[in-house]
Amino acid sequence: MPKNQKKTSTTPKKPVAVPQVGASAPAPRTPGTQAGAIAPRCGAAAGFLPLVALVGRPNVGKSSLFNRLAGSRKAIVDPTPGVTRDRHYEKITWNDRRFILVDTGGLESDTTTEINRLIQEQTSQAVAEADVVLFLLDGREGILPDDQEVVEILRRSGKKVFYLINKIDAPEQAAKLLPTFYELGVEELWPVSAEHGQGIGDLLDRVAAELPPAQEPGEEVSAEDTVGVAFIGRPNVGKSSLINRLLGEERMVVSNLPGTTRDSVDTLLTRADKKYLLIDTAGIRRKGKVHEKVEKFSVLRALRTLERCDLALIVIDALEGVTEQDTKVLGYGLERGRACLVLLNKWDLIEHDRKQQQRLLEDVKRAVHFAGYAPVHRVSALTGHGLGKLFPLIDKVAEQYRRKFTTAVLNRILEEAVQAHPPALHKGRRVKLNYVTQIASSPPTLIIFTNDPKGIHFSYSRFLVNRFREALGLEQVPLRIFFRHKR
Repeated sequence: MPKNQKKTSTTPKKPVAVPQVGASAPAPRTPGTQAGAIAPRCGAAAGFLPLVALVGRPNVGKSSLFNRLAGSRKAIVDPTPGVTRDRHYEKITWNDRRFILVDTGGLESDTTTEINRLIQEQTSQAVAEADVVLFLLDGREGILPDDQEVVEILRRSGKKVFYLINKIDAPEQAAKLLPTFYELGVEELWPVSAEHGQGIGDLLDRVAAELPPAQEPGEEVSAEDTVGVAFIGRPNVGKSSLINRLLGEERMVVSNLPGTTRDSVDTLLTRADKKYLLIDTAGIRRKGKVHEKVEKFSVLRALRTLERCDLALIVIDALEGVTEQDTKVLGYGLERGRACLVLLNKWDLIEHDRKQQQRLLEDVKRAVHFAGYAPVHRVSALTGHGLGKLFPLIDKVAEQYRRKFTTAVLNRILEEAVQAHPPALHKGRRVKLNYVTQIASSPPTLIIFTNDPKGIHFSYSRFLVNRFREALGLEQVPLRIFFRHKR
């Protein structure tokens, strides 16, 4: 929310979503000046987004508050304790600050059952990793013994903690119910109502002010001359082994036990006067197969890595073939506007089986049809097959990913495209495409001004994307085109 604009509602804005091709774009603004502005390229030098963990006893309204803050209904809301067994997360933008909000299972002292123990462990992990903690209590139930124990745990964590008293719908309720909670020995209490949105705006103002600044890179790493390359994929497909082979030494812990890598690990590599930030990540499993407490958080860390890389190398086990989860991992990268390469690792295991090779390549082509521009490269971490051509391919994709174009060149291409195939009439009205300009790179992002943005059919938008990609030599990276009404 702009600072010069008076708040009229306590309901927070929805998190900024990545616009899709053909969407109507907002007016161009200076990157980062307002919530909703197109963010500048993070690049290899950017740090993780701050993390805010939402914790509390079961059934105090954590999921309701999460939905209120996220502007959606992603978390399941149910009066049964323990419904939120996994962590849900959402990117939030407030007062020009971005952070990731994590909803957790309930904190309670009963760890006799296996499910309660797992909920406790993953919630404790979330608190340990968080920059800010929101501890939610039920204003109508008052203080319970479990609350005292949790307060002591949070004090020992050394984290900035906001103590929220939920289900406070009116000032008279706050005056009646809040004094009891000062027995916890905390200096400040925040009365809120997850159901009605009371107190949410003021809370987010303070949370945004308490967030740590963006992590600054070392002097040896800069977004301009360093390409951030993240190795992402399912567990045990050889991500760490590939990095070790590229580095020529055992810099990563390598094991055939899935899930060895618990965190994102960065290694700076200089090769032929070019710098690469190689990022090894934990394996991303299908949600139904994520059981171990640390592994649950590893998924979140891997997805956060996509916020600061330029290229996402989607590693696939050539022997196992492409799976639905591989396509979802690729989708994660595309949603964040990252350039993607598909690496078929362990190619040496099928190098003598031509039928299996052909079948695998066809399966990959069908599975990633929505990102047909993403190069597919065959490698082997064990033998080094294909790795000699990997860096030239990364250089080529990175160059396209960061490319900038003059307005004159773009408008000439637009004019030729419209002459070859004019847009269809919309409600009996002729749709005019007036001019185009580039508003961002990494990936290249264009905005086309028109008299009727809603009149652009998706198929015509796709036609323009293909024409611009061909004319500009962007055959291996995503290209985003928005349409805006010309005033």
